[in-house]
Amino acid sequence: MFVMILSTTVVMADGTGASTWAETFDWSMVWNRQVFFTVALGAVSGYVASKILGGEGFGFFGNVVVGIIGGLIGKWIVDIAKIPMLQGFFGTLISSVGGALILIFFIEIVKTLQRANTGKSRTTRKK
Repeated sequence: MFVMILSTTVVMADGTGASTWAETFDWSMVWNRQVFFTVALGAVSGYVASKILGGEGFGFFGNVVVGIIGGLIGKWIVDIAKIPMLQGFFGTLISSVGGALILIFFIEIVKTLQRANTGKSRTTRKK
């Protein structure tokens, strides 16, 4: 039987309503929390990874992007390698930071190769 979800109402293919909790459940609260925690964890992961590697960071939005993509990379590596990981927030944070470290490492390789091709030397910022 085909089920189609429209907004927060579940409609069966024959036009009758589904008699489950999904009809009345407020999915917007779950979505808002997931988006908030994904962005927050992404920002923290990207920031921590950039500080571990000694960088200046990528700004708030850059850290969020690096952290979210790094989280996907870290989760994928943990799943593929079958690495035993803590459950919950700390396990997710560890795998996200690890994935962000790998992503930043490859970003730096690409930057170095671009600089080598253009002939510019790397400049360091004064502290």
